[in-house]
Amino acid sequence: MENIVIIGSGPAAYAAALSAVKHKPLLFEGELVGDIGPGGQLTTTTNVDNYPGFPNGVQGPDLMEAMREQAINKGIRIVSKTVISLKKENGNFVVGIKGKDYAARSVIIATGASARRLHVPGTNDGEFWQKGISACAICDGFFFKGKNIAVLGGGDSAMEEAIYLSNIAKKLYVIHRRNEFRARPDKVDKIKSISNLEIITPAVLLSAHGEGVLKYLKLQNPETKETFELEVDGLFFGIGHDPNVKFLGNLLELNELGYIKTDSNTHTSAEGCFACGDVQDYVFRQAITAAASGCIAGFEAASYVESKNKSAS
Repeated sequence: MENIVIIGSGPAAYAAALSAVKHKPLLFEGELVGDIGPGGQLTTTTNVDNYPGFPNGVQGPDLMEAMREQAINKGIRIVSKTVISLKKENGNFVVGIKGKDYAARSVIIATGASARRLHVPGTNDGEFWQKGISACAICDGFFFKGKNIAVLGGGDSAMEEAIYLSNIAKKLYVIHRRNEFRARPDKVDKIKSISNLEIITPAVLLSAHGEGVLKYLKLQNPETKETFELEVDGLFFGIGHDPNVKFLGNLLELNELGYIKTDSNTHTSAEGCFACGDVQDYVFRQAITAAASGCIAGFEAASYVESKNKSAS
């Protein structure tokens, strides 16, 4: 029986592990799923400029490697397996990986969120997905060095992709269905200052075309209904994220967007289960806020385990 099991491997997961270290938590960091492996979304991020302690910012992958190393140095046990199920039985939790179950008194869920795809003709698996279309610039951007690339979206995700790809592309397009962007103003100002970047708004993606690999996009102006083609070698989605909650079944209450419902202290609808980071935060979605909520979850889980062990003695 484990005292605390942590599911995830981003800032929230590691902060939770460090906060609950005296209870020797077991952390499942997961395997490669789609474009994302252990470390979560930050492994696909370039410069993180709002995480305290780094005057010049820090590269996302470097930050996650440092967190993992710190956890190992503190004796945190890390298992490189993906959790596929979570149940509650007789007051405890059953954490399932392929071929094995683990019992735990408390569970902290820090599985984050995954990049969303837009499904139109040509973008689905088996067509131009991974044949010119991706949702991870840092993973696949090098394939398009010196080529024409488009980024679809108007939020922070799209701006991050665009800033990174502008150093790779010959010509970069940012396509958004509205004239206004939802991203942080400083990021919007940044992309507007990039010399090889052109903003195309308002425009919606109708379809992707090519011969074996992506060659051009068919777009439409939603105001005038005019359609036009844009020749590109690569298309990157930057249209938001979906919380990674499929393994939960019906165990926890979710909000209308599919994120785990928690109170201000990361408690979920199941006693002894806590959620932190982007799997429950759909507003801020920053490394620092994820780490902060992970810290709270770790302390809360530790308090819960101590209370449960005391009542059992």
